[in-house]
Amino acid sequence: MQAAKRNLGLVLGTVLCGFLIIAISIVILIICCCKKGNRSFANILPRSTPSEPSTLSYELDSGFFGVPVFTYAELQQATMNFDSSRELGDGGYGTVYYGKLQDGREVAVKRLYDHNARRKEQFITEIEILTRLRHKNLVSLYGCTSRLSDQLLLVYEYVPNGTIADHLHGHKTKDCSLTWPIRMKIAIEAASALAYLHASGIIHRDVKSNNILLDQNFSVKVGDFGLSRPHPTDISHISTAPQGTPGYVDPKYHECYQLTDKSDVYSFGVVLVELISSMPAVDFSRRNEEINLSNYAINRILRCAFDDLIDQSLGFHSDAEVKRMTTLVAELSFRCLQLNKDMRPSMVEVQETLQEIQQGEFKHDKKMEGNVNSKESVEIPLSPESEDHVLLKKNKILTSPNSVTQVWTSDSSRSTTTST
Repeated sequence: MQAAKRNLGLVLGTVLCGFLIIAISIVILIICCCKKGNRSFANILPRSTPSEPSTLSYELDSGFFGVPVFTYAELQQATMNFDSSRELGDGGYGTVYYGKLQDGREVAVKRLYDHNARRKEQFITEIEILTRLRHKNLVSLYGCTSRLSDQLLLVYEYVPNGTIADHLHGHKTKDCSLTWPIRMKIAIEAASALAYLHASGIIHRDVKSNNILLDQNFSVKVGDFGLSRPHPTDISHISTAPQGTPGYVDPKYHECYQLTDKSDVYSFGVVLVELISSMPAVDFSRRNEEINLSNYAINRILRCAFDDLIDQSLGFHSDAEVKRMTTLVAELSFRCLQLNKDMRPSMVEVQETLQEIQQGEFKHDKKMEGNVNSKESVEIPLSPESEDHVLLKKNKILTSPNSVTQVWTSDSSRSTTTST
């Protein structure tokens, strides 16, 4: 009996020792992991941008891409609790507010509408692109909230002078500040930013006058990368559902679901027409087949009716140099708007051509004359009851509509402007 008790004691002692050893091992492992985690997070901070505010608090659950992390409370205070008087614009997937941080910096804070998988994907896409790329004509990202936060917020530099759309046919039109030299400068800088994006393997996918912001010196800041996609150089196109803004979307992309960098070129062609005409990309006051500005411009350029296309207030009749440049830009826009994407120039070619036009070095291309005089590759105007027309009529918009983030059946009354 005593032997049995001793054996039982040995067994219990062995089991208890085993449990004790396991518990100690777990504690040691947890301590090691915590130390390792702290070192990993510490390595993130030096990669932060110089604009990183020293007063901000950081969260261990989100230091991805080396972006400074703001707390919701900080941004709530900066925007006066997201007061409606601070609204700068309504984006395709978020409202943008003016804010002022504790360190005195003015910012634009984009607050995403929904916290779902799609919004989170767009949130991460925009952060990844803006932290990977650096260009003077791309808007700068200052930081964001944690990806695990209840509110997904992006914090950009504040661009104070509105968008191209604001100045051409919005609330800043009365200022008459966009003279032709300024418009030419804007076109070149926007083309430079897009050429840089394409060289970096990125397709913007929502190029429009509402996404081209202007600072106090009318320097360009291209923004809103929520719909952007990487484009590997070893493939001809990306097969994806069409997304973008009616009036700017490449018809071939809409028809064939094939996204390429030439889709951005088409959209930029519409922006060029806006710059020379001061007209909105979509306007129901025009004839049905010319509701889209691209169709209106193509019809005028084919007939060399530049008087009907170019804004007369720019000095088209009184200044020979303005007449030369605006006419050449109209012809360049025609090349960008070709239905056959292979006939469109690259963004690098667009940028170089604009610079040559500005400097008076552009030599008129005989091939260009052939394109203008040929109707073979010109976009066929949409019928009154086409998908675009039905969508826009349903939304009852009288000028350029806003971004859609679904395949044309999405009912969106929101733009993706990031400043005003």
